[in-house]
Amino acid sequence: MIRRQRLAAGVCALLAALTAGLAFPAGAAADETEQAAPKVELVLDVSGSMRTRDIDGGTRMAAAKQAFNEVLDATPEEVELGIRTLGANYHGNDRRTGCKDTARLYPVGPLDRTDAKTAVATLAPTGWTPIGPALLKAADDLNGGDGTRRIVLISDGEDTCQPLDPCEVAREIAAKGIGLTIDTLGLVPDAKTRDQLSCIADATGGTYTSVQHKEELSDRVGQLVDRAADPVVTPVATEGATECAKAPALKSGLYTDREEFGQQRWYKVDVNPGQELRASVSVADDRAVNPDYGVLLRAVTLHGREIVRGEAAGNGRTDAISTGLRYPRPESDDDDATAETVCLQVTNSFSAAAGVKTSPGLPLELTVDLVDGPSHAADVAAFGLGRGWWLLGALVLAGFVAGLLWGWLSRWRVAVWRTN
Repeated sequence: MIRRQRLAAGVCALLAALTAGLAFPAGAAADETEQAAPKVELVLDVSGSMRTRDIDGGTRMAAAKQAFNEVLDATPEEVELGIRTLGANYHGNDRRTGCKDTARLYPVGPLDRTDAKTAVATLAPTGWTPIGPALLKAADDLNGGDGTRRIVLISDGEDTCQPLDPCEVAREIAAKGIGLTIDTLGLVPDAKTRDQLSCIADATGGTYTSVQHKEELSDRVGQLVDRAADPVVTPVATEGATECAKAPALKSGLYTDREEFGQQRWYKVDVNPGQELRASVSVADDRAVNPDYGVLLRAVTLHGREIVRGEAAGNGRTDAISTGLRYPRPESDDDDATAETVCLQVTNSFSAAAGVKTSPGLPLELTVDLVDGPSHAADVAAFGLGRGWWLLGALVLAGFVAGLLWGWLSRWRVAVWRTN
């Protein structure tokens, strides 16, 4: 019993020490490149059906206005936001005119929260539901630039301006390859509205959400606007070589390539003293392949000496296989120390099933990251703890002493119990 209590105390202390040590890793920051400001346009259905009172006792329009005001207050400073309406201005019954009723309420750009809220406050449910034309105009509003671009469409009904099918419009936008994503939200939707809004979102890799309450609407729109502010890394196409001497030189980033079955590809990375190279590779089997395959990623010197490797094996149950490696280069006392060229070799052991073409090669994605290494980069067992090792040692010692005290106290209590 006493031994068990001592062991439990020691294990708890060790776990606490490991947790604390990992909570203070050595600082590491990847090279950052300046990116274009993310752009978001909120497209709001202001058709007559938005007068319906079925969202928490209020109208759909009131719920949308409240959501917009909350989102405008919380929009990140770096996001350029705009608002477009559909069905907000034409009161008549002429279909041709009603299907042109889409207007830019607030231009996409740096956000003036007061002006944007004032514009939203003027909205009143009015006319038709020209979703297709509104999406085309919204895509034009977001045209240009390389940053993240999102349309967030909020509607309570189907498009009333067929044959301009909004699903086909969304597919056209996706086919342009401009990287624009459309997310859709349906306010108390019926089955047809749900199917149409889902189709629009799926065409551009966006999401569809059914909304029944004001809080759900505010939270979801806020999440989508925040998501636009997340940094996006665009893969760079590269072509690996058959040997290290001819390999392309890579910096921190995400790269794509294609690798033939059983082929090896070489890439080069310059690592400065005190830096840590982190590399990972994924190879996808985009066609029928034989089971039991693998991928190997090696870091070697220019002279062919292996530094470190990562490898993984698959059995045909997944569509991709990935592995990675880390190489911390020690600090140097020489102020004139130059960068070390590290060669990355990617090899796969895929084999094609009968009758399957082997060309073009399998899609390959390579991630390269150069960060500040741990304080003692030469110590491969540092595990990124750096100077946190002294804290780990202190906590382990404290745990050992606590275990001894607990064992002594437990033994004394047992002795007193037996005496009494």
